[in-house]
Amino acid sequence: MNDPKNIAEEFSKNLERFRDLLENCTAEERNWKPSPSSWCLLELLGHLYDEECFDFRARIQHLFEHPNTAPPPIDPQGWVETHAYLKQDYGIAWKRFAKAREESLLWLQKNEEGPWQNEFNHPHFGRMSAALFLTNWLAHDYFHLRQIYKIKALFLEHHRGHSINYAGGL
Repeated sequence: MNDPKNIAEEFSKNLERFRDLLENCTAEERNWKPSPSSWCLLELLGHLYDEECFDFRARIQHLFEHPNTAPPPIDPQGWVETHAYLKQDYGIAWKRFAKAREESLLWLQKNEEGPWQNEFNHPHFGRMSAALFLTNWLAHDYFHLRQIYKIKALFLEHHRGHSINYAGGL
């Protein structure tokens, strides 16, 4: 699982997992939030797209081309507002993310032998390599797959009016 080819294979599987979970949601489910401070599925799709394009892949590419220099700053929390996630069309947001993931898969395929050891010194996290970003990119998928399942379970509980505690809790 450590090499880029294996991680790319997992990204491909995750794209299908995201498709199964997100592509055919009802309009109500797409915009429902478990709490006012939580994200809905539409916001999550916007976030996944931005992270795909402007965080992980872009930061790895930066380290490939400019080792020992910090990548440009990012603002994932701010992007929720500045990129107007809640004003996006859900179907278009899904297609944009799926296309971006497919582009990432092609990019990874072309860069399997890239300089994954290239790194820079982050003021908070210390030495961060391209390989570290790749690993965290995959973990990011897993965290958000878990988040989607949680939103779906809470949506079920809220709209069915039955506690889901018997199922084992979240």
